[in-house]
Amino acid sequence: MTEFAGQTVLITGAASGLGRQLARGAAGAGAAVVLWDINEQGMSAVARELRAESASWVHSRVVDVSDRTAVYTAAAALSAVYRPIDILINNAGIVTGRPLLEIPDDRIQATFAVNTLALYWTTKAFLPEMIRRGRGHIVTIASAAGLIGVARQSDYSASKHAAVGFDESLRSELRRTAPFVQTTVVCPYYIDTGMFAGVTSRFPLLLPILQEQKVADRVLRAIRRDERRVLMPPLVRLLPALRLLPAPLFDRVADLFGIHSGMDGFRGR
Repeated sequence: MTEFAGQTVLITGAASGLGRQLARGAAGAGAAVVLWDINEQGMSAVARELRAESASWVHSRVVDVSDRTAVYTAAAALSAVYRPIDILINNAGIVTGRPLLEIPDDRIQATFAVNTLALYWTTKAFLPEMIRRGRGHIVTIASAAGLIGVARQSDYSASKHAAVGFDESLRSELRRTAPFVQTTVVCPYYIDTGMFAGVTSRFPLLLPILQEQKVADRVLRAIRRDERRVLMPPLVRLLPALRLLPAPLFDRVADLFGIHSGMDGFRGR
């Protein structure tokens, strides 16, 4: 079990949406909270909110997690003034929502820099101390799009497939070398944070647009229980089994559930 009380939790992408809700939940459970984001105004608002709601220690810093030098510098500065990070929640993410040929090259690079490469920089910054102390928990907020490629998400889906692979590889390494450090990967369907504004679901009872508060509560519960994988909603759990189908049939099933048309109305933030 991973408890929050008395622990220090660092959340990337903490200025809004799921990151904000995760910060509120962790602080409410008695954790000290570190907020990282590039949105200084939004992050400062979250920090004020947390201080007003709980007695937990809250620290915020503008950090571009796609910049490994910035990550390492911020991590070193944090360790110099406060205790080590116990729980790292890699939540920062971006999406373009365009067909491949309409995505500028720099946006493709940015998607991978934030959604994938940042996982390496933050984990390398904090994992050594977790191993030295004999405890820790690393959480990767991936996506259901990390389990199935989605039209208009060639960059996002690929980056989230990489995030799932990152977690699986890291979990396998730590099982052998540091089994006391836990990992959790989270693969939710679309969340109503505004990041995917305009997306639709053909069967909302089976594939609902998820509420950010419910997702945050589920993630925090998974951390407490040391769950290795969280797939939301339940129908997402069928995706690995559907991979056994021939590709044409697999595509037809995805089309039936509206997977590849859900992004047609995408507006984003």
